[in-house]
Amino acid sequence: MKKTLLSSLAVAAVLAAAPALAQNKATVTGVPEIKFTSVPNFLKPPPGQYLGESVAVATNSKGYVYVFHRSAPTTKLWEFDANGNFRREIGKDYYGFEFAHSVRVDKDDNIWTVDEGTNMVTKFSPEGKVLMVLGRRDPPLGLAAATRTGPNPPDQNYIFCRPTDVGFDPQGNIFVSDGYCNNRVVKYDKDGRFVAKSGSEKNGKELGQFFLPHGLQVDNNGHVWVADRTNFRYQELDNNLKPIREFTNIGVGWTVCVSQGPHQYVFASNSNPNGNAPGSWDITGEIYKMELDGTIIGKFGRPGKVVPGFQVVHMMDCRNPNEIIIGEIESWRVQKFILQQPQAANSTIKAAAAQ
Repeated sequence: MKKTLLSSLAVAAVLAAAPALAQNKATVTGVPEIKFTSVPNFLKPPPGQYLGESVAVATNSKGYVYVFHRSAPTTKLWEFDANGNFRREIGKDYYGFEFAHSVRVDKDDNIWTVDEGTNMVTKFSPEGKVLMVLGRRDPPLGLAAATRTGPNPPDQNYIFCRPTDVGFDPQGNIFVSDGYCNNRVVKYDKDGRFVAKSGSEKNGKELGQFFLPHGLQVDNNGHVWVADRTNFRYQELDNNLKPIREFTNIGVGWTVCVSQGPHQYVFASNSNPNGNAPGSWDITGEIYKMELDGTIIGKFGRPGKVVPGFQVVHMMDCRNPNEIIIGEIESWRVQKFILQQPQAANSTIKAAAAQ
Protein backbone atom coordinates (compact mmCIF):
# COMPACT_ATOMS: atom_id res chain seq x y z
CA MET A 1 0.00 0.00 0.00
CA LYS A 2 1.58 3.27 -1.15
CA LYS A 3 1.74 6.30 1.13
CA THR A 4 2.35 9.84 -0.04
CA LEU A 5 1.98 13.23 1.60
CA LEU A 6 -0.99 15.49 0.98
CA SER A 7 0.23 19.01 0.31
CA SER A 8 -2.85 20.84 1.65
CA LEU A 9 -2.35 23.09 4.65
CA ALA A 10 -4.51 23.33 7.74
CA VAL A 11 -7.94 24.77 7.06
CA ALA A 12 -8.72 26.04 10.53
CA ALA A 13 -9.28 29.61 9.38
CA VAL A 14 -11.67 28.49 6.67
CA LEU A 15 -13.57 26.27 9.08
CA ALA A 16 -13.95 29.09 11.57
CA ALA A 17 -15.75 31.21 9.00
CA ALA A 18 -17.99 28.46 7.62
CA PRO A 19 -21.49 27.56 8.80
CA ALA A 20 -21.64 24.93 11.51
CA LEU A 21 -23.13 22.27 9.27
CA ALA A 22 -20.46 22.76 6.61
CA GLN A 23 -17.76 22.40 9.24
CA ASN A 24 -18.78 18.81 9.84
CA LYS A 25 -17.59 17.74 6.42
CA ALA A 26 -14.11 16.30 6.15
CA THR A 27 -12.12 18.17 3.49
CA VAL A 28 -9.47 15.51 2.91
CA THR A 29 -9.81 13.76 -0.46
CA GLY A 30 -8.58 10.55 -2.07
CA VAL A 31 -8.91 8.42 1.05
CA PRO A 32 -9.29 4.71 0.20
CA GLU A 33 -12.33 2.84 1.46
CA ILE A 34 -11.77 0.05 3.96
CA LYS A 35 -14.12 -2.87 3.33
CA PHE A 36 -15.69 -4.44 6.39
CA THR A 37 -18.14 -6.98 7.67
CA SER A 38 -20.68 -5.88 10.27
CA VAL A 39 -21.65 -8.07 13.22
CA PRO A 40 -24.69 -6.14 14.52
CA ASN A 41 -26.18 -8.44 17.17
CA PHE A 42 -23.20 -10.15 18.77
CA LEU A 43 -24.16 -8.95 22.28
CA LYS A 44 -26.92 -10.82 24.08
CA PRO A 45 -28.56 -8.71 26.82
CA PRO A 46 -30.30 -10.35 29.78
CA PRO A 47 -33.73 -11.82 28.93
CA GLY A 48 -36.37 -9.12 28.76
CA GLN A 49 -33.86 -6.26 28.98
CA TYR A 50 -32.52 -3.93 26.33
CA LEU A 51 -29.60 -1.65 25.66
CA GLY A 52 -30.35 2.03 26.08
CA GLU A 53 -28.30 4.81 24.53
CA SER A 54 -25.08 2.86 24.02
CA VAL A 55 -22.74 5.78 24.54
CA ALA A 56 -19.64 3.84 25.62
CA VAL A 57 -17.93 0.54 24.82
CA ALA A 58 -14.61 -1.02 25.82
CA THR A 59 -12.89 -4.42 25.90
CA ASN A 60 -10.41 -6.02 28.28
CA SER A 61 -7.49 -8.40 27.66
CA LYS A 62 -9.84 -11.42 27.72
CA GLY A 63 -12.07 -9.97 25.03
CA TYR A 64 -14.84 -9.12 27.47
CA VAL A 65 -17.01 -6.24 26.28
CA TYR A 66 -18.22 -3.46 28.56
CA VAL A 67 -21.19 -1.31 27.59
CA PHE A 68 -21.96 1.81 29.62
CA HIS A 69 -25.44 2.82 28.55
CA ARG A 70 -28.23 5.17 29.51
CA SER A 71 -31.15 2.96 30.34
CA ALA A 72 -34.24 2.88 32.52
CA PRO A 73 -34.29 3.89 35.26
CA THR A 74 -30.70 5.17 35.10
CA THR A 75 -27.23 4.43 33.75
CA LYS A 76 -26.03 0.80 33.63
CA LEU A 77 -22.64 -0.88 33.13
CA TRP A 78 -22.95 -4.33 31.58
CA GLU A 79 -20.21 -6.91 31.03
CA PHE A 80 -20.34 -9.50 28.24
CA ASP A 81 -17.91 -12.31 27.50
CA ALA A 82 -15.90 -12.56 24.28
CA ASN A 83 -18.79 -14.41 22.59
CA GLY A 84 -21.27 -11.69 23.52
CA ASN A 85 -22.97 -13.56 26.35
CA PHE A 86 -24.12 -11.39 29.26
CA ARG A 87 -22.04 -11.98 32.39
CA ARG A 88 -23.11 -9.40 34.96
CA GLU A 89 -24.02 -5.83 35.79
CA ILE A 90 -21.34 -3.79 37.55
CA GLY A 91 -22.18 -0.93 39.90
CA LYS A 92 -25.91 -1.51 40.21
CA ASP A 93 -27.41 1.46 42.12
CA TYR A 94 -23.94 3.03 42.38
CA TYR A 95 -24.03 6.68 43.52
CA GLY A 96 -21.62 7.67 40.74
CA PHE A 97 -23.95 6.53 37.95
CA GLU A 98 -26.55 8.87 36.50
CA PHE A 99 -25.79 9.83 32.89
CA ALA A 100 -23.15 7.64 31.22
CA HIS A 101 -20.56 9.09 28.88
CA SER A 102 -17.45 6.87 28.66
CA VAL A 103 -16.00 3.52 29.73
CA ARG A 104 -12.35 2.52 29.29
CA VAL A 105 -10.20 -0.42 30.44
CA ASP A 106 -6.58 0.06 31.51
CA LYS A 107 -3.59 -2.28 31.07
CA ASP A 108 -4.46 -4.13 34.29
CA ASP A 109 -8.08 -4.71 33.19
CA ASN A 110 -9.43 -2.16 35.65
CA ILE A 111 -12.67 -0.62 34.37
CA TRP A 112 -13.03 3.16 34.36
CA THR A 113 -16.34 4.98 33.93
CA VAL A 114 -16.94 8.65 33.19
CA ASP A 115 -20.38 9.88 34.24
CA GLU A 116 -21.40 13.24 32.86
CA GLY A 117 -24.39 13.50 35.19
CA THR A 118 -22.54 12.99 38.49
CA ASN A 119 -19.27 14.67 37.40
CA MET A 120 -17.39 11.55 38.52
CA VAL A 121 -14.70 9.28 37.14
CA THR A 122 -14.63 5.87 38.86
CA LYS A 123 -12.02 3.11 38.74
CA PHE A 124 -13.38 -0.40 39.29
CA SER A 125 -11.23 -3.48 39.77
CA PRO A 126 -11.77 -6.38 37.33
CA GLU A 127 -13.97 -7.89 40.06
CA GLY A 128 -16.12 -4.75 40.19
CA LYS A 129 -14.85 -3.17 43.43
CA VAL A 130 -14.46 0.61 43.58
CA LEU A 131 -10.74 1.46 43.72
CA MET A 132 -10.66 5.21 43.06
CA VAL A 133 -13.02 8.13 42.57
CA LEU A 134 -12.12 11.39 40.85
CA GLY A 135 -14.52 14.32 40.99
CA ARG A 136 -17.57 14.76 43.16
CA ARG A 137 -21.28 14.43 42.61
CA ASP A 138 -23.25 17.60 43.30
CA PRO A 139 -25.35 16.96 46.40
CA PRO A 140 -29.13 17.11 45.94
CA LEU A 141 -29.27 20.41 47.81
CA GLY A 142 -26.96 21.91 45.21
CA LEU A 143 -29.75 21.80 42.63
CA ALA A 144 -27.22 21.40 39.82
CA ALA A 145 -28.55 22.18 36.35
CA ALA A 146 -27.49 20.20 33.29
CA THR A 147 -27.24 23.43 31.28
CA ARG A 148 -25.76 26.43 33.03
CA THR A 149 -26.69 30.03 32.40
CA GLY A 150 -24.06 32.75 32.38
CA PRO A 151 -20.32 32.18 32.42
CA ASN A 152 -18.84 29.01 33.85
CA PRO A 153 -17.28 29.32 37.31
CA PRO A 154 -13.46 28.98 37.47
CA ASP A 155 -12.30 25.39 36.96
CA GLN A 156 -10.96 23.47 39.93
CA ASN A 157 -8.28 20.78 40.05
CA TYR A 158 -10.44 18.04 41.57
CA ILE A 159 -13.95 19.04 40.47
CA PHE A 160 -15.30 18.27 37.01
CA CYS A 161 -18.08 19.87 35.02
CA ARG A 162 -19.69 17.27 32.78
CA PRO A 163 -16.55 15.25 31.98
CA THR A 164 -16.42 13.16 28.84
CA ASP A 165 -13.54 10.65 28.71
CA VAL A 166 -10.52 9.15 30.48
CA GLY A 167 -7.19 7.71 29.30
CA PHE A 168 -3.89 6.41 30.69
CA ASP A 169 -0.24 6.58 29.70
CA PRO A 170 2.23 3.66 30.06
CA GLN A 171 3.29 4.97 33.51
CA GLY A 172 -0.27 4.87 34.82
CA ASN A 173 -0.93 8.61 34.79
CA ILE A 174 -4.60 9.48 34.30
CA PHE A 175 -5.98 11.97 31.78
CA VAL A 176 -9.54 13.32 31.84
CA SER A 177 -11.32 15.41 29.20
CA ASP A 178 -13.61 17.84 30.97
CA GLY A 179 -15.96 18.48 29.09
CA TYR A 180 -19.26 20.17 28.30
CA CYS A 181 -18.96 23.23 30.55
CA ASN A 182 -15.27 23.13 31.37
CA ASN A 183 -13.10 23.04 28.27
CA ARG A 184 -9.91 21.37 29.39
CA VAL A 185 -7.81 18.23 29.72
CA VAL A 186 -6.49 17.35 33.19
CA LYS A 187 -3.58 15.08 34.13
CA TYR A 188 -3.37 13.17 37.44
CA ASP A 189 -0.71 10.76 38.63
CA LYS A 190 -1.49 7.09 39.22
CA ASP A 191 -2.64 7.92 42.78
CA GLY A 192 -5.09 10.57 41.61
CA ARG A 193 -3.04 13.65 42.49
CA PHE A 194 -3.36 16.67 40.20
CA VAL A 195 -0.35 17.21 37.92
CA ALA A 196 -1.26 19.56 35.08
CA LYS A 197 -4.05 20.87 32.88
CA SER A 198 -4.54 22.33 29.42
CA GLY A 199 -7.46 24.66 28.78
CA SER A 200 -9.84 26.05 31.39
CA GLU A 201 -13.51 26.78 31.98
CA LYS A 202 -13.39 29.07 28.94
CA ASN A 203 -13.54 27.73 25.41
CA GLY A 204 -10.91 28.72 22.86
CA LYS A 205 -9.59 27.97 19.38
CA GLU A 206 -5.84 28.26 19.88
CA LEU A 207 -3.69 25.15 20.16
CA GLY A 208 -3.98 23.85 23.71
CA GLN A 209 -7.46 25.34 24.07
CA PHE A 210 -10.69 23.43 23.56
CA PHE A 211 -14.36 23.84 22.82
CA LEU A 212 -16.07 20.70 24.13
CA PRO A 213 -13.28 18.12 24.34
CA HIS A 214 -15.54 15.12 23.72
CA GLY A 215 -13.10 12.22 23.62
CA LEU A 216 -9.53 11.43 24.63
CA GLN A 217 -6.97 8.62 24.43
CA VAL A 218 -3.23 8.22 25.03
CA ASP A 219 -0.68 6.43 22.84
CA ASN A 220 2.42 4.48 23.88
CA ASN A 221 4.53 7.64 23.53
CA GLY A 222 2.41 9.26 26.21
CA HIS A 223 0.87 11.66 23.70
CA VAL A 224 -2.73 12.64 24.34
CA TRP A 225 -5.18 12.63 21.42
CA VAL A 226 -8.24 14.82 21.96
CA ALA A 227 -11.46 14.98 19.94
CA ASP A 228 -12.10 18.74 20.11
CA ARG A 229 -15.68 18.53 18.95
CA THR A 230 -17.04 22.05 18.64
CA ASN A 231 -13.73 23.25 17.18
CA PHE A 232 -14.14 20.56 14.48
CA ARG A 233 -10.66 19.17 14.91
CA TYR A 234 -8.42 16.69 16.72
CA GLN A 235 -5.48 17.83 18.82
CA GLU A 236 -2.33 15.96 19.80
CA LEU A 237 -0.70 16.98 23.11
CA ASP A 238 2.52 15.82 24.71
CA ASN A 239 2.58 14.06 28.07
CA ASN A 240 2.69 17.38 29.92
CA LEU A 241 -0.37 18.55 27.96
CA LYS A 242 1.59 20.96 25.77
CA PRO A 243 0.11 21.13 22.26
CA ILE A 244 1.97 19.42 19.43
CA ARG A 245 -0.40 19.86 16.49
CA GLU A 246 -3.99 19.85 15.33
CA PHE A 247 -5.75 17.89 12.58
CA THR A 248 -8.37 19.97 10.84
CA ASN A 249 -9.49 18.16 7.69
CA ILE A 250 -11.02 14.89 8.95
CA GLY A 251 -14.31 16.20 10.23
CA VAL A 252 -16.07 17.02 13.44
CA GLY A 253 -13.82 15.46 16.09
CA TRP A 254 -16.48 13.36 17.83
CA THR A 255 -14.49 10.54 19.40
CA VAL A 256 -11.01 9.05 19.16
CA CYS A 257 -9.52 5.61 19.81
CA VAL A 258 -5.89 4.40 19.88
CA SER A 259 -5.27 0.69 19.30
CA GLN A 260 -3.08 -1.52 21.48
CA GLY A 261 0.17 -3.29 20.62
CA PRO A 262 3.59 -2.11 19.42
CA HIS A 263 2.19 -0.65 16.16
CA GLN A 264 -0.63 1.64 17.12
CA TYR A 265 -3.31 3.24 14.98
CA VAL A 266 -5.61 6.17 15.64
CA PHE A 267 -9.30 5.92 14.75
CA ALA A 268 -11.10 9.26 14.41
CA SER A 269 -14.86 9.62 13.94
CA ASN A 270 -16.53 12.26 11.79
CA SER A 271 -19.89 11.22 13.23
CA ASN A 272 -23.24 12.40 12.01
CA PRO A 273 -24.64 14.80 14.63
CA ASN A 274 -27.31 14.29 17.25
CA GLY A 275 -30.70 14.86 15.67
CA ASN A 276 -29.33 14.17 12.19
CA ALA A 277 -29.88 17.65 10.79
CA PRO A 278 -31.04 17.82 7.15
CA GLY A 279 -28.15 17.06 4.82
CA SER A 280 -25.84 15.79 7.55
CA TRP A 281 -25.96 12.18 6.30
CA ASP A 282 -24.44 13.30 3.00
CA ILE A 283 -21.32 14.83 4.54
CA THR A 284 -20.63 12.93 7.79
CA GLY A 285 -20.56 9.48 9.33
CA GLU A 286 -17.24 7.96 8.29
CA ILE A 287 -14.42 6.77 10.57
CA TYR A 288 -10.76 7.34 9.62
CA LYS A 289 -7.85 5.00 10.35
CA MET A 290 -4.53 6.81 10.77
CA GLU A 291 -0.91 6.20 11.67
CA LEU A 292 0.44 8.08 14.69
CA ASP A 293 2.18 10.49 12.32
CA GLY A 294 -1.18 11.50 10.86
CA THR A 295 -0.99 9.45 7.67
CA ILE A 296 -4.52 8.37 6.76
CA ILE A 297 -4.68 4.69 5.83
CA GLY A 298 -8.36 4.58 4.95
CA LYS A 299 -11.93 5.23 6.03
CA PHE A 300 -15.07 3.18 6.53
CA GLY A 301 -18.73 3.49 7.42
CA ARG A 302 -21.80 5.53 6.58
CA PRO A 303 -24.67 6.92 8.67
CA GLY A 304 -27.91 4.97 8.55
CA LYS A 305 -30.65 3.62 10.76
CA VAL A 306 -30.27 0.10 9.36
CA VAL A 307 -27.05 -1.88 9.85
CA PRO A 308 -24.32 -1.69 8.71
CA GLY A 309 -25.01 2.04 8.89
CA PHE A 310 -24.68 3.72 12.26
CA GLN A 311 -26.50 6.49 14.08
CA VAL A 312 -24.12 8.84 15.91
CA VAL A 313 -20.97 6.91 16.84
CA HIS A 314 -20.50 8.16 20.38
CA MET A 315 -17.55 5.92 21.24
CA MET A 316 -15.54 3.03 19.83
CA ASP A 317 -13.16 0.34 21.02
CA CYS A 318 -10.15 -0.48 18.83
CA ARG A 319 -8.00 -2.71 21.08
CA ASN A 320 -7.72 -4.95 18.03
CA PRO A 321 -7.33 -2.53 15.09
CA ASN A 322 -9.01 -5.03 12.77
CA GLU A 323 -12.11 -5.36 14.98
CA ILE A 324 -13.78 -2.08 15.80
CA ILE A 325 -16.69 -2.06 18.25
CA ILE A 326 -18.87 1.02 18.16
CA GLY A 327 -21.58 2.32 20.50
CA GLU A 328 -24.44 4.24 18.93
CA ILE A 329 -26.32 6.87 20.87
CA GLU A 330 -29.37 7.16 18.59
CA SER A 331 -29.97 3.60 17.42
CA TRP A 332 -29.33 2.15 20.90
CA ARG A 333 -27.08 -0.61 19.68
CA VAL A 334 -23.52 -1.91 19.55
CA GLN A 335 -21.95 -3.18 16.34
CA LYS A 336 -18.67 -4.92 15.62
CA PHE A 337 -16.87 -4.16 12.37
CA ILE A 338 -14.32 -6.64 10.98
CA LEU A 339 -11.99 -4.57 8.80
CA GLN A 340 -10.19 -5.74 5.68
CA GLN A 341 -7.11 -4.20 4.13
CA PRO A 342 -8.04 -0.94 2.39
CA GLN A 343 -7.99 -0.63 -1.36
CA ALA A 344 -4.77 0.83 -2.68
CA ALA A 345 -4.85 4.60 -2.92
CA ASN A 346 -3.47 6.64 -5.81
CA SER A 347 -1.57 8.65 -3.23
CA THR A 348 -1.10 8.57 0.44
CA ILE A 349 -2.79 11.17 2.50
CA LYS A 350 -2.10 13.05 5.67
CA ALA A 351 -4.58 14.72 7.92
CA ALA A 352 -4.01 18.46 7.51
CA ALA A 353 -1.96 19.42 10.54
CA ALA A 354 -0.78 22.73 11.91
CA GLN A 355 2.09 22.78 14.36
